[in-house]
Amino acid sequence: MADKTAVIKRLRRVEGQIKGIQKMVEEEKFCGDILIQVSAARAALNSVGGLILENYIKNCLQDQLEGNGKEEALDKLVDTMLKYTKQN
Repeated sequence: MADKTAVIKRLRRVEGQIKGIQKMVEEEKFCGDILIQVSAARAALNSVGGLILENYIKNCLQDQLEGNGKEEALDKLVDTMLKYTKQN
C-alpha cells in the first residue's frame, strides 16, 4: 500500500471515535450527540476506504491491466466497487 502510515493513522482515529461512542452509550449521553458521533465515525471510515480504493486502482489494478488478464481485472474492480458501496 502506497501510504500505509496515513491509513493506519486514520484507522486509529476511527478506533478512538468508536471507543468514545461506546463511552457515550455507557454514560447514557443524549441520543442526538451519539448519532452525530456515529455519523462522524462513518465519514472517517469512508475516507479510509477511499484511500484504500485509490491505492487499489492506482497500484494493484494498474499492474493487472498491464498483464494479460485485463477483462478479469476490470470484473474484479466492478465487483469490489459494488461490495464497497453496498449499504447495509
